Amino acid sequence: MEWVVGIVIGILIGAIATIIILKITANKSLLFARQEAERILEDARKEAENLKREKVLEAQEELFEHKHQMEKEIEQKRNELQKLENQLDQRELEVDRRAEQVDKREKELRALQREIQEKENYIQAKTKELNELIAEQIHKLEEISGLSREEAKKLLLKDLEEEAREEGERIALSIVEKARLEAKRKAREIVVQAIQQVAAQQSVESTVSVVALPNDDMKGRIIGREGRNIRSFEMVTGVDVIIDDTPEIVVLSSFNSYRREIARRAMEKLIADGRIHPARIEEVVEKTEQEMKESLREIGEQALLEVGVHGVPPELVELLGKLKYRTSYGQNVLNHCIEVAYLCGIMAAELDLEVHLAKRAGLFHDIGKALDSYTEANHAQVGADLLRKFNEHEVVINAAEAHHDEKMVNSIYTLLVAAADQISASRPGARRETLENFIQRMEQLEDIATSFEGVDRAYAIQAGREVRVFVETETVDDNRARALAREIAKKIQEEMEFPWEIRVSVIREYRAYDYAT
Repeated sequence: MEWVVGIVIGILIGAIATIIILKITANKSLLFARQEAERILEDARKEAENLKREKVLEAQEELFEHKHQMEKEIEQKRNELQKLENQLDQRELEVDRRAEQVDKREKELRALQREIQEKENYIQAKTKELNELIAEQIHKLEEISGLSREEAKKLLLKDLEEEAREEGERIALSIVEKARLEAKRKAREIVVQAIQQVAAQQSVESTVSVVALPNDDMKGRIIGREGRNIRSFEMVTGVDVIIDDTPEIVVLSSFNSYRREIARRAMEKLIADGRIHPARIEEVVEKTEQEMKESLREIGEQALLEVGVHGVPPELVELLGKLKYRTSYGQNVLNHCIEVAYLCGIMAAELDLEVHLAKRAGLFHDIGKALDSYTEANHAQVGADLLRKFNEHEVVINAAEAHHDEKMVNSIYTLLVAAADQISASRPGARRETLENFIQRMEQLEDIATSFEGVDRAYAIQAGREVRVFVETETVDDNRARALAREIAKKIQEEMEFPWEIRVSVIREYRAYDYAT
């Protein structure tokens, strides 16, 4: 029994000890859990503080960036305002110059009026002197001749009529000659002034573009396996790719500068990207074509801003920009149109015409060359139809279709455009042609004209656009002159090759001479 009691007591003691141990362990776990919870809360507070600081920093950076952007926009606006102020200053200078010209013209007009008044006084004095002379002669005739008054009057009137006619002819010829010289001088002054104020630079377009490469290894990637990349590029762009031994360059060749420019931009993008394969080539070329359209609009808008023409439809703006990639006998067509617009504006101002309308007509006179379907022979009609489609002013339409005399001229602005077009195209250096070929063509034109019987001399003028033929009045009458013009034009067409229309002008004039001794 004692050992049983001992076992029971031991069990009780163990149970009590186990309970005490479990309680102590539970208290420790609870304390540990409480400490862990406090640690987690502390970590959460620290993380929230860090997150708060990061957000504040991000907000400050965004605010700084926004502030920097606003300052940049303000600076850009300030530059634009400065540019506008400069333009206004230029306009004020132009207005002052025009005012000076008006004052000068008023002085010239007053001087001309004084000169006319002096001539009127001179004629009145001569008339009075003539009347007195007539009265004196009548009186003497009645005394000396023994003729009747009526007979003497008839005889005297006949003599006086001849003398008055000769005097009138001399005065009339003097006035006409002086007026002709004054008109010629004034016209020359206007044209020279117009040319001097145009400073447009002409660039000669070539048929190739050069693309720089980062290294010669890029040539192999452009060619591709078995040439598939270069074939794909040429097929998509319509431009020949020339790869030779020249280090670090690729040459693009095409007569179409617009397609060549698209190819150049696409090639540069492919080289910069590094991924060159047929699918990528097609994607880049297509994207470049879309970008080129936007570039054309920017070029057109810049040209309109430069000339001062407004209210143009977006389609015409894009076509105007496309003229930058068109050339006519080596002359850039857009630069040519801008130059013609300047010349028209200057001459219109000198003639008291509408400057804005003259500039608009000059700017759009070759717009037909922007279309792919044009030729040198039909660009005027193509441009007129295009302008008519966009409801342009009739003056602008007529200037486009008649500036080469293909249609009837019905506006003075068309004459200004034709004159400015000739000045821009015919001045030295405007169009590309070797001097030797040019001289040979001019001599050939003159030789053909002088080979006909009755031709006195011939001159090729306006860079070969016109042959002026002077004939002998004794052997060539008016009917023969018209036939001779047709025969010369036919022979030129049969024996020569020329890129433009050549006008044959046959001049027959009669001059009478006499001498006063």
